[in-house]
Amino acid sequence: MKDDYSQIIKKRINYLCDQRGISLYQLSMMSGVSHSTLAHIINNRTSNPGLKTIHKLAHAFSMTLPEFLDFDELANYSFDEAGDDTTES
Repeated sequence: MKDDYSQIIKKRINYLCDQRGISLYQLSMMSGVSHSTLAHIINNRTSNPGLKTIHKLAHAFSMTLPEFLDFDELANYSFDEAGDDTTES
């Protein structure tokens, strides 16, 4: 089964934390994103993390937003196939 968007972002955060040897608590302190917000993302209670949150996390990893979002799983993700029911105004 294909991962949904929130799972992909969760995996990216976990991968980068593991790669850098930092905990979610440390990431929270570095990014200014509350520990509870990170916990909601990691524990699948947030289905669509906001751009502001993702931007803060990218900055904490010393990455630009495009660098943070530049990985195969997300590049291959299709919102159309995922049944995204949002409409543009």
